[in-house]
Amino acid sequence: MTADSPLPARPATLEDVAAVAGVSRATVSRVINGATTVDPALRRMVEEAVDATGYVPNRAARSLVTRRTDSVALVVSERERRPVSEPFIGRMFSDPYFGRVVSGLLEVLRPAGIQLVLMLADDQSSRDQLLSYLRHGHVDGVVLISSHADDPLPGLLHDTRLPAVLAGEPRRPTPLTYVEADQRAGAQLAAEHLVSLGRRRIGTVSGPQDMPAGQARLTGFLDALSAHGIRDVKAVEGDFTHTGGAAAMKRLLEDRADLDAVFIASDLMALGALPVLLRAGKEIPDDIALVGFDDSSAATACDPPLTTVRQPVEEMSAEMARLLLKQIGSPGEPVPSAIFHPTLVRRRSA
Repeated sequence: MTADSPLPARPATLEDVAAVAGVSRATVSRVINGATTVDPALRRMVEEAVDATGYVPNRAARSLVTRRTDSVALVVSERERRPVSEPFIGRMFSDPYFGRVVSGLLEVLRPAGIQLVLMLADDQSSRDQLLSYLRHGHVDGVVLISSHADDPLPGLLHDTRLPAVLAGEPRRPTPLTYVEADQRAGAQLAAEHLVSLGRRRIGTVSGPQDMPAGQARLTGFLDALSAHGIRDVKAVEGDFTHTGGAAAMKRLLEDRADLDAVFIASDLMALGALPVLLRAGKEIPDDIALVGFDDSSAATACDPPLTTVRQPVEEMSAEMARLLLKQIGSPGEPVPSAIFHPTLVRRRSA
């Protein structure tokens, strides 16, 4: 550095912010640390002074005061060694559902200054590591996506006493808050739509039957058809993946070549199933009407675009983030769960 080189500007301090705002250092500290008892006019003055000075809070020092890390974990829990057509991590990053979950969470967490930490749990070792991480206070709360009905992680998570919200209603009793779409009702919408089109030779590619969503969508669909006197319904189990949907659709056609309608329990599976139908000489929707589930980007990637049941994943995920922040901000206060209602989105496949 030469004598003519300017000295680097020092970082702004709490005292600098206090001087610009015309308030005490203690008031600035209370605003920075999220105190709710600060007069709104003073809060605005401090926030304007923070912007003017470029003050950046010291996160380490702040965490000593607030006992918070300003981060939450998104935990994706998967059954150990479940037989599927694609590896766990590959499925997670290729499935539009997970991207929609992250998008909804960040819509709420990012403006609140909260960081999102992604953690995977697909065997006992990774679960042990996860629980150790959580118990050591590295995050303020958890959003859990659990993929199978007998997952022990919701119960173990409750034992940590951390604020937590589940994506989906747990099948084992637990007091944890959850956000869910009415899966059965969504599948019933698909059934009612196909019946309204006059379709009677109906089959389905279900989701995995070790997963609550897979179970609920299948039973909801079959129950609705049964109410219309349609009980001879061929069901083939898929795995919620693109390649799994293709394989299941091939098996379904081998068993029932005369199908005139198929409900496929995820858009991603439908995207894989569609080329199988076209190679078999089936015109969509003239020969076979096709309905999916999710209303993800996979639905519009289909040709023709897929009629599907929409579950509002982004809105549900944003609500999960809001419920989690309520728990973090008001420890011990009950936070009710939330259930969203699916809708049918009609496109050209049915």
